[in-house]
Amino acid sequence: MKMSSDQPGSASLERFSLNGATMGTRYTAIFHAPASSDLAAIEAELFAAVDAIDRQMSSWNPASDLCRLNAAPEGVWVTIPEALARVLATGLQVGRDSNGAFDMAIGEVVEAWGFGPSRLTPMRTPLPDARVGKARGTAATLIDLDGPALRVRKLGPATMDLSGIAKGEGVDALARCLDERRIDNWLVGIDGEMRARGTRGDGSAWAVGIERPTFGRREVGAVMELRDTAIATSGDYRRWVDVDGKRHSHTMDPATRRPVANRIASVTVLAPACILADAWATALMVLGEHEGIALARARGIDALFVLRDRDRLVEVLVPGQALAPGGAQDPALPWPEGERAQVKDGGPSALRE
Repeated sequence: MKMSSDQPGSASLERFSLNGATMGTRYTAIFHAPASSDLAAIEAELFAAVDAIDRQMSSWNPASDLCRLNAAPEGVWVTIPEALARVLATGLQVGRDSNGAFDMAIGEVVEAWGFGPSRLTPMRTPLPDARVGKARGTAATLIDLDGPALRVRKLGPATMDLSGIAKGEGVDALARCLDERRIDNWLVGIDGEMRARGTRGDGSAWAVGIERPTFGRREVGAVMELRDTAIATSGDYRRWVDVDGKRHSHTMDPATRRPVANRIASVTVLAPACILADAWATALMVLGEHEGIALARARGIDALFVLRDRDRLVEVLVPGQALAPGGAQDPALPWPEGERAQVKDGGPSALRE
């Protein structure tokens, strides 16, 4: 949809807004491009990009590449697409850097608590071993990723879940589409995960609303301006289950194999790419207010923590490293060209322009 002309001085560009369904929610793309742009082609490319991520990484589609991996016998190499290899590699790296707080090998726990495709009745606490059992390892010990060869194998029983990182990769896929079109100013997002390049038509920064973490209603709590940056939020207020009158978040703690139980209502992270913002928001949410804030400070991560303090919300802003000017770049795959990497040990929802 063409929205309006840009400000004087950039009259050759028009503002366009596109959106569509993906990953159980919607994607959005707002950008400034020549009036003669082939909007239908751009829309088709954007949809194809996010649809590919969904078909590769969905836990709900038995034909997805992720479900093929989960169903594969141990020790058997499974060929995977480049995007899935990038997500697995990034997830393993964030897992190491967060001391295991981010772990993709939690599909069994996600399923047991009623957040998986089978929609099981939420379990009662304490967790019965018959339903979920003891931890058999982490993603770092349960999968062997051969990145350059685009293949992976399981080293033990593992059910991978990418709900804490796949949307971020989807946002980055939207970004790559517009970059390949040589569109310099855009804001793209999937639900609350967003990424910006350049500025609005009048030269000002893109403005993204950060949702106030309140149960049962959606309202903007703050607005953050973005330039060449990605943003993602993890919180306890959107998806939860009620067990014996107590709310339990959809975010799982790999250490306890239970939903996270701490004072954090939400964590918003800024990063050069959305895949990183998404994964780190999940990791910091799991770590809690003490370890999470300390790790964000130690690693120079830009993060906004919102804590629950009885009947009020308390914000803790952790200013991180200044992002390099000149545009956010996708993270490089964490292995040198031609070298095999083997790892065995170890959201803002309201959008305003």
